[in-house]
Amino acid sequence: MDDARREGGAERLRPAEHHTTIARRMMRRRTFLETIGRVAAAGGGLLRFRSRRSPRHWSWVHGGRDRTVAEWADRFAQIREAGFHGVLASGGDSATLSTAARGAGLAFHRWIWTLNRNGDEWVKSNHPEWFTVNRNGESSLENPPYVGYYKWVCPTRPEVRRYLAAQIEAVARDPAVEGVHLDYIRFPDVILPVGLWSRYHLVQDREYPEFDSCYCAVCRDTFRRRSGVDPMSLDDPASDVAWRAFRWEAVTGMVEVLAAAAHRHGKPISAAVFPTPTIARRLVRQAWDRWPLDAVFPMIYHEFYQQAVPWIEQAAREGVTALASRIPLYGGLYLPSLSPPAFGDGARRVMRSGAAGVCAFEMDGLTDPHLSAFAAAVRD
Repeated sequence: MDDARREGGAERLRPAEHHTTIARRMMRRRTFLETIGRVAAAGGGLLRFRSRRSPRHWSWVHGGRDRTVAEWADRFAQIREAGFHGVLASGGDSATLSTAARGAGLAFHRWIWTLNRNGDEWVKSNHPEWFTVNRNGESSLENPPYVGYYKWVCPTRPEVRRYLAAQIEAVARDPAVEGVHLDYIRFPDVILPVGLWSRYHLVQDREYPEFDSCYCAVCRDTFRRRSGVDPMSLDDPASDVAWRAFRWEAVTGMVEVLAAAAHRHGKPISAAVFPTPTIARRLVRQAWDRWPLDAVFPMIYHEFYQQAVPWIEQAAREGVTALASRIPLYGGLYLPSLSPPAFGDGARRVMRSGAAGVCAFEMDGLTDPHLSAFAAAVRD
């Protein structure tokens, strides 16, 4: 699950210690400022995603950390030196983070939660009817599945689409932001990745009603008008092809609206997605290989699926094949599950798959040994 980044690795690694001297820091800043100036003069090449023939590497960043601009600049310069080209940042001040990132020669994209609205007090207070409903008739606002912050709004509702599109437009209008990155653009997990079952004391050998969404009035009525069937009357909803496709299309329709909102302001838009199109459709109703995005970032977190590191290449290759060169794919790697040598190996496997690059979760887990292993891997 997306935020198994929080649940599956709640313990955060300490930021890598910096041992550079003041003189080296100043030289590094000058170098990157000169680099970013050349890029701007050439037409803003960092602002857009590249084709899969031009690898670029990214890191998710928790931007709410208590750092000064200079401290952010030093950290960003360190990962740029190791071979990263952009950051996807959540929280914190966009102007501060963008200044530091661009000064280090990194693209700066805003990473935002979409359909999971746990932190949106206005929606929770004013529109409780927007939240998803499971097959037992329970709202995720009042009975969130798995964890307390799993409070999801329904992508079928036109008013939800308009509300989130306005939020995306506000982000895309910000001159400090070079691109928009969506997270939680899906339904709640109807089935968790198998590696997480023991954490929640579950065996999810089928789709259980308490985890199956959405059966709100709007979803039921919309599907009934299209098919003549109330999904609540289905004997086995999991086996109904039309009902499965309805949920895929609901999320895809939401993405279409959000992509249009970002593109109206000339900003590229991407999304963090589940590791393969097959897994994404089955577990969270994501048909991401059909989405009108500028890039996708599959979270190829191998241990969540009880897989070894070689599976990373297999999963990335499935996504690359499904996309058929339409947009670039950046393979997401989960640092708490990867020693520095394994991280380097995983990066090489992502690149062998034909992907455009690697994305690390998340920057503070990039220790000096991780960065060294990565630098060696992307030079190969």
